Amino acid sequence: MRALIQRVSKAHVKIDGKIKSEIGQGLVCLLGIEKHHNKEDIPWLIKKILQLRIFSDEEGKMNLSVQDVFGEILVISQFTLFASTKKGNRPSFIGSENPELAEKTYLEFIDFMESLYPNKIKTGEFGGDMKVSLTNDGPVTIMIDSNARE
Repeated sequence: MRALIQRVSKAHVKIDGKIKSEIGQGLVCLLGIEKHHNKEDIPWLIKKILQLRIFSDEEGKMNLSVQDVFGEILVISQFTLFASTKKGNRPSFIGSENPELAEKTYLEFIDFMESLYPNKIKTGEFGGDMKVSLTNDGPVTIMIDSNARE
């Protein structure tokens, strides 16, 4: 699994011209689900996201997590995070999980994140045509890949 994390001062997602979800200070999490992922990826990735110290403390140093600042998280499914551009100019998405399994995993991810950080998680719509707007704070953008655990 891959998560592209962006620290934001605000963000929202629109579907059919209407705002489905919006957040203030927090994180936008674009979540890609790879074929052959395993169940351990979900808790590992969520804990990494919740504990990632990328918010500024009183001295201006990135030393606080989203939980420390009581920030919100907007989780958006993003199968294109597993695009392959090895051949030609058209990306291949062969590495992305099939939609049925990906949706199931996406919902498990959201449920588990909500259980650890209640009332702070907002979402897009799996497979929907979404328009995501955000104000990247910093900018701070970090990729986390469960296959590259450190």
